[in-house]
Amino acid sequence: MSTKKEKSKGISPQLLVVLPVNPKPWYLTPHRLILNFLLIGPLLGAASVGFDASMMNALQSVSQWRAYFGHPDATMGCCRFILHRSMGRKNIMMIGFIILGAGALIQTTSTTLAQLVISRYIVGIGAAVIGLPAPIIIAELAYPTQRGAATSLYNTSFFIGSIFSSWSTYGTFRIHNEWSWRIPSALQAVIPIIEFMICFFIPESPRWLIANDRADEAKKILTKHHAGGDESSPLVAFEMAEISQAIHLERAFKAQGSYLDLIRTKAYRWRSFIAVVIGVAVAWNGNSILSYYLTLVLNTIGITASKDQTLLNGCLAIFNWLSALLSGAYLVDKFGRRTLWLTSTTGMLLTFIIYTVLTSIFASSKEKRMGYAALVMIFVFSFFCNIAWTPLLQAYPVEIFPYQQRARGVTLLYVANYLMYFIANFCNPLALAALAWKYYIFFDVILAMILVTIYLAFPETKGLTLEEITGIFEGNK
Repeated sequence: MSTKKEKSKGISPQLLVVLPVNPKPWYLTPHRLILNFLLIGPLLGAASVGFDASMMNALQSVSQWRAYFGHPDATMGCCRFILHRSMGRKNIMMIGFIILGAGALIQTTSTTLAQLVISRYIVGIGAAVIGLPAPIIIAELAYPTQRGAATSLYNTSFFIGSIFSSWSTYGTFRIHNEWSWRIPSALQAVIPIIEFMICFFIPESPRWLIANDRADEAKKILTKHHAGGDESSPLVAFEMAEISQAIHLERAFKAQGSYLDLIRTKAYRWRSFIAVVIGVAVAWNGNSILSYYLTLVLNTIGITASKDQTLLNGCLAIFNWLSALLSGAYLVDKFGRRTLWLTSTTGMLLTFIIYTVLTSIFASSKEKRMGYAALVMIFVFSFFCNIAWTPLLQAYPVEIFPYQQRARGVTLLYVANYLMYFIANFCNPLALAALAWKYYIFFDVILAMILVTIYLAFPETKGLTLEEITGIFEGNK
């Protein structure tokens, strides 16, 4: 009953049986087109974070910003925390967008370093609030055969915000007054405003509705967005039965869930280990040092002019988005998650070793060609990173946790991630200043350890429904 294209994606046999016969692609199928348009709201959640991260990196190259705030250093590192309440994915996202907008307003009107730091905390809180429900609602709302691609696209939107931010900063750094940084700060509110407006029209997660005894509402949403209004659709019946059964079994196993459930069984410890590994690794796999501190990195290879640094920041943002979109999100359902993880991390390790060697040679010889070669390695490293670490950062953990623990599992990922970033935000600039290229050896070792861990612990989830993935960890597959 399914198309050849859907069969080629490795969809599970149970799902293939109930998929409708529809030779048209999704963009020519009205109900799927509308659903994907609505998912733009949560998909752009990472774009807000990308704008924030890229802007703060770019502003380090703007002399007016550095002078206005007294040349702030590593002690200005950001702090984020997780807010999660049982009030639905949609409502939490909208709260996060409001917090982000407020943080942008405070930053735009900042007159002291203390006010700037407060705005950074508020923006960090807003980003954390959005980061939990956004990838989850995408996974739980997306059409079954598009879930992998949709969730993988979430983190690639980070670079949409990064592009918007870096090029707006490049366009304003020539302004010889405080508006050179106030304009980019104000533009930070644009993406959250767009997301907030789209969220008014986004339906709630069917899985959340069923878990909160609102099955009729869930069925209406699935019927409208997955079956085009066909109330007799076998796909809707299959999804309702599968979700209901999974939630029932989870409730029977543990009536009152808690974070301790994440370590109670071998299956949950396996899932939790993966979430923690991803959260820790993404902060220490080398990408953070080459992206968030690009200005400092460029200084180590002899590229110090503000114009050159802001221009390269903008070019790298475009390159990152295209490579994440075309190499990672596009390939996730073709080659599978495990293959992308291994390919990405292997490439990152080899590239970072080469980058370390080139920067060490440049440090002693000051040969420009070595500096330019190191710059090329930054782009190559980013390409490999975007194969898996960008599209699968949230998508993979969302898949491996069953409904009852999905939010807690993603929270565990973010707690590990934000804790490591908090440490990295202080350590990286200080270590770069003290050790220069020698600090990169640390990341070479960490990447090797990450690669071995992925090989031993990360299973393949390609082509399975969220409920079927549970069988991998429970020993049923």
